[in-house]
Amino acid sequence: MATDVGKEQEREEIHRSVWAIADELRGAIDGWDFKNYVLGAMFYRYISENLTAYINKGEIEAGDKDFNYATLSDEEAEEARNDLVKEKGFFILPSELFVNVHKKAPKDANLNETLEKAFRHIEESSQGSDFEDRFKGLFDDFDVNSNKLGSTVAKRNERLVKLLNGIAEMNLGFAESRDVDAIGDAYEYLMSMYASNAGKSGGEFFTPAEVSELLTKLGLAGKDKVNKVYDPACGSGSLLLKAIKILGMDGVKIGFFGQEINVTTYNLCRINMFLHDLTPDKFDVACDDTLVNPHPGHFDEEPFELIVSNPPYSIKWAGDSNPLLINDQRFSPAGVLAPKSKADMAFIMHSLAWLAPNGTAAIVCFPGIMYRGGAEQKIRQYLVDNNFIDCIIQLPPNLFFGTSIATCVMVMKRGKTDNKILFVDASNEFVKVTNNNKLTAENISNIVNAFVARVDKEYFCRLVSYDEVKAQNYNLSVSTYVEREDKREKIDIVKLNAEIKRIVAREQILRDEIDKIIFEIEA
Repeated sequence: MATDVGKEQEREEIHRSVWAIADELRGAIDGWDFKNYVLGAMFYRYISENLTAYINKGEIEAGDKDFNYATLSDEEAEEARNDLVKEKGFFILPSELFVNVHKKAPKDANLNETLEKAFRHIEESSQGSDFEDRFKGLFDDFDVNSNKLGSTVAKRNERLVKLLNGIAEMNLGFAESRDVDAIGDAYEYLMSMYASNAGKSGGEFFTPAEVSELLTKLGLAGKDKVNKVYDPACGSGSLLLKAIKILGMDGVKIGFFGQEINVTTYNLCRINMFLHDLTPDKFDVACDDTLVNPHPGHFDEEPFELIVSNPPYSIKWAGDSNPLLINDQRFSPAGVLAPKSKADMAFIMHSLAWLAPNGTAAIVCFPGIMYRGGAEQKIRQYLVDNNFIDCIIQLPPNLFFGTSIATCVMVMKRGKTDNKILFVDASNEFVKVTNNNKLTAENISNIVNAFVARVDKEYFCRLVSYDEVKAQNYNLSVSTYVEREDKREKIDIVKLNAEIKRIVAREQILRDEIDKIIFEIEA
């Protein structure tokens, strides 16, 4: 218990540090842009200390107890460049390590150029290696020459010094322990903070931690290991990484895979992978349109045992305007494409196509796809007729940043043992926190337990036969199958009528009394 308390105190300390940096920079940089500088600086410190610790450990084990890579000359360090790039995927000269740049920063009149050169050299060091794409463009959003930092070089450097100071003061323990995961937690904190303040745009790159945990637990029910985790619309990658929290680092045998169309968010995602202590060989994130140009390398070897996703709701996509898509093996089995104005079902079909025979996909869905007609109904029919849908869960409203919509979760499996669908009405499973609703650990447990048990529970969940779903024209709305509890006050009609009769009688007596008084006055 003491350890847990200590970790919680450490997290709170880190969060305070993050806010302290925000206060320092707030006058110069809007919150939405601020995240790029702080996360970039955190990443810079992390890979600097990670590389230093890796090199130091090897030298100390070889007998040089006083060795410290940070104190080496650049010339001496160059001898190890090629080996380190093969082993770590990147290389940093001692003079360009965070600790040394930070130490000289207050007196460095060209700090912006120093940082820009260090970032460029880190990215260039990976060129030609197997992991070049993991580093290319990682620092693009850390613009040291932006006017947002200041109108002059001196003012920009002044604020860059404050940023480096703040990052250096964070008690993150980058090199000491991978168990505490302090840096990853600080990243998650920042992401949730800015997603909350960014409104709708925040929801496009970050799924609340509680929803991520629910999806992952649904996908991992009954498993203690999976081959790979995949998210076709991975945003900043936080949903992808929840499997580490539940299974541990060794519970995902091959790694984490995702695709993201927004380049800034794609950069945040790659940084997130590193900050959660994933080596370059354990993740592969692509930047492109998943529906039209899925990254071929993600599916080359074997399909995914765990797919978790919160894709954008009802966005436009190429659909039938691209004649090649109807023949795409991901979409062709349904015989119809998702509407051009609503890509939701395209993400569903893509995920199903890449799902392993023993895998589970848990996907947040816009509620309209559960009951709308046309092409979406035909795709639902394909999914139900082929027994791919395992469970539909109605979530509470107002769980996500930027929207109050009550979304659903569709859970799909290729290896079902029955021909039924479980419908769960979890619309009351939440607590209210400020302006949003939130899933508690108990709420998540209630939903997951119902998912695993697959038994009827009045007003909460019901296991429905294929024939009944077919009879409902493949409507998958939870409200069609799970009766809502009527919590209105029950009225005793007999008692109510008696009370009305008494009131009417009493009213007549009062009228008679009033008439009597009026008669006496007039007389």
